[in-house]
Amino acid sequence: MTKHYDYDLFVIGAGSGGVRAARMAAATGVRVAIAEEKYLGGTCVNVGCVPKKLLVYASHFAEDFEDAAGYGWQLAVNSFNWQTLISNKNKEIERLNGIYKTMLENAGVNIIYGRARIDSEHSVIVNGETITAEKILITVGATPSVPEFDGADHVISSDQVFFLPELPKRIVIVGGGYIAVEFASIMNGLGVDTHLIYRGDNLLRNFDQPTAKFVANEMQKKGVNIHYSSNISSIEKLDTGELKCNLDNNDILFADQVMYGTGRKSLTNDLGLDKVAVKTHKNATIVTNDRFQTSVPSIFALGDVIGTPELTPVATAQGMVFVNQQYGDDTKTISYDNIPTAIFCQPNIGTVGLSEEAAKHKDLSVDVYQSEFKHLKHTLSGNEERLLMRLLVNKANQKVIGMHMAGPDAGEIIQGFAIAVKAGLTKAQFDVTIGIHPTAAEEFVTLREIEYSF
Repeated sequence: MTKHYDYDLFVIGAGSGGVRAARMAAATGVRVAIAEEKYLGGTCVNVGCVPKKLLVYASHFAEDFEDAAGYGWQLAVNSFNWQTLISNKNKEIERLNGIYKTMLENAGVNIIYGRARIDSEHSVIVNGETITAEKILITVGATPSVPEFDGADHVISSDQVFFLPELPKRIVIVGGGYIAVEFASIMNGLGVDTHLIYRGDNLLRNFDQPTAKFVANEMQKKGVNIHYSSNISSIEKLDTGELKCNLDNNDILFADQVMYGTGRKSLTNDLGLDKVAVKTHKNATIVTNDRFQTSVPSIFALGDVIGTPELTPVATAQGMVFVNQQYGDDTKTISYDNIPTAIFCQPNIGTVGLSEEAAKHKDLSVDVYQSEFKHLKHTLSGNEERLLMRLLVNKANQKVIGMHMAGPDAGEIIQGFAIAVKAGLTKAQFDVTIGIHPTAAEEFVTLREIEYSF
C-alpha cells in the first residue's frame, strides 16, 4: 500500500455494503476509515428491512387472534398500543447500531461521523477536514423519492412511518411497488382504514404478474382498498387536521396520514462527483464496471447507488467481491441471475428466477405448473385466505427457471428452493424429491399437471 495516504481505503456510507466492505478490507490488513452522516447500518437496519419486518409481525397478530378461535382459544383483545411497538422497535435498532459499531471497531476500522464529500480523486472532506486515501468507495445508497405537487409538504415517506407518534385511523398510501404494498398490508393489519392508490392497472409490475394479481385480490379480501389507474393531484390540510386528497379521477379521500412509496433515488447529490467527473446515469446512479470501478480509477461504488437490485444481500455480496478483487486473490465474481426475494405483504410473496413476463420477453417456451389452495391451518380457523404456488419450466431443457409463491412464510420457503433454481435443477429432479408432509412447501415437489403453456 502507498503509505503517504491517510488511509488505504475510505468508505463513504455505513450501510450494509459499506460496513461489509470496510470490515473485510480491514481484516486483510489495510487501513480503512468509514464515514456516516446518519446511522450505522444504513436503510436496512434503521428504516428498511429490519424495522419493517418487525411491523409486519405486529400487523399479523390481529388475524392470528381471530384464527385461534377455530382451535378452541377464546381470546379477548383489548387494544393495540402503537407507542409500545415503536419504543420496542427503537430499542432493537439501537442494539443493532451498537453491534455494527462494535464490529467495525473490532475490525480496526476508524468510524467518522459526518457527511463526506469527494474533493479529489484521492481525498474527501469530512467535517471540514481533508482526508486522503488510495481508494475511495461510495456506498451511500438511496432514499425515498416523493414527487412535487400541490400539497406534497403534507405527506410522509416510508422512512417517517417508523417514527409516527400515533397510529393514524385512516391512511392513504401512494404507489404500486413492494414498499407501498407492504405498508398497505401493515397498516390494514393494525386496524387502520387503508387506501392504496396506484396510477397503473396492476400492482408490483416488476414481479410475476399472475402472482401479483392473486395477492392484490387477497389484500382486498382482507380489507385494503385499492384504487387503480388513479393518482393524487393535490392535498389540502383542513382545519380539523385531516388531509383532503383530490384524485385525478375526481374522487376525494380523507385521511390522517398520506404516505408515498413511489420509488427511491440515489443519494449522489452533494457528494462531489462533479468535481472529479465521476460519470452517472440519467437517474443519478453511478456508472461502474464489473469491478465496481467508476470513471475515475481510484473511486469505486457499490450497492443501491449503482442501480443493481436494491437488496441488502446484493450490497453485502458486492462488498465481499470488491474486497476480494482489491485485496484478495481476485477470484470472486457476482451474478445477478436468480436472486431470491420476498415481499412481506399479507399474504407474503416469495420469488426466484424469471417471472412469466420475463420468460415471454426472452421468447422462451415454458410449461407452467400451478396450484391454488387453502392452507391446512385455515381448515379450522375459518380464514378465507388462499395460497398460490407456481413453477415455470423451460420446455427446451426442463429446467425450473422460475418459482413464485404467495402465502404464509413464502420468503422462508423460497430461500431454500432458490438453491435448486440457482443450481439449474430440472422438473424431474423436483419430482423425485420427497416432500415433507403436511407442509405447504411440499406442493413444489408434487406438482404434476401443466396448468398452461406459452
